[in-house]
Amino acid sequence: MERSEPSGVLVLNKPAGMTSHDCVNIIRRLYDTKKVGHTGTLDPMATGVLPILIGRAAKASDLLTAEDKVYRAGLKLGITTDTEDTTGAILTTSDAIPAEQAVSEVCASFVGDIMQTPPMYSALKVGGKKLVDLARRGVTIEREARPIKIFSISVEPTDSPDSYILTVSCSKGTYIRTLCADIGKALGCGGCMSSLERQKSGQFTLDGAITPEKLRELEPEERLGLLRPVESLFSDLDEVLLPPFFEKLARDGCEIYQKKIGLDLPVGTRVRLSGNNGFFALGEVFDYPDGSAIKAVKLFVL
Repeated sequence: MERSEPSGVLVLNKPAGMTSHDCVNIIRRLYDTKKVGHTGTLDPMATGVLPILIGRAAKASDLLTAEDKVYRAGLKLGITTDTEDTTGAILTTSDAIPAEQAVSEVCASFVGDIMQTPPMYSALKVGGKKLVDLARRGVTIEREARPIKIFSISVEPTDSPDSYILTVSCSKGTYIRTLCADIGKALGCGGCMSSLERQKSGQFTLDGAITPEKLRELEPEERLGLLRPVESLFSDLDEVLLPPFFEKLARDGCEIYQKKIGLDLPVGTRVRLSGNNGFFALGEVFDYPDGSAIKAVKLFVL
């Protein structure tokens, strides 16, 4: 009998010192499949939530990087580095550490829609080359500032007057170490990131997340039991249950006109498409000459 392919979402708690690609390779071995992806890179020094997509779920990797994130980060004031975190070479130092009130006020000024310039030490590609690879060769290039959104920043003092813990809720594409560096610059003393934990990615949190070390200790069946259904990736979307005739049309790539199934969702709305056997595709509402219709944009079950 042919072995069924493992499929689903594994919420990993990435340890420090390991790359996101290292995590993917571990999961490939433990679940005996090459179809493994993830929803957003974490730097080696970072820890926390890294949703791993296995089997059919890997098809969604390009759909989920846009999700909002929550991070808990260490802010170290009084130094700047070439990597904008404490792993880099120190560029400047300062003893003029501002008071807690000033730190809180400056952090609050970053809340909202802001422009942020991606750091050289990042996986972002320019002209087909990763910025981090250029940075390691001593090459610095101009980067365009990009719009991001900081939903909230909470500031927690520590025993050291130059160190704070920030809890940041933000949009996709936000570089927390650049945020720390920009806060330090605004304070006039410089700053960088000393630690980073991703606490939330989309709807996935540290609750129920498992470390690679713990995962290795489990039996194969126990590992399979940790996989969340592919549908959980889109749990925040409304479900559209299609009758068999329309389900077949959707599976065949046809658009389903909303007036025929009694719906009137706005153009651009994404939905979970389900049939008699449950979820099978991610759908989106488009405008057509004859009216708005839902079309499957990604099939997850054939």
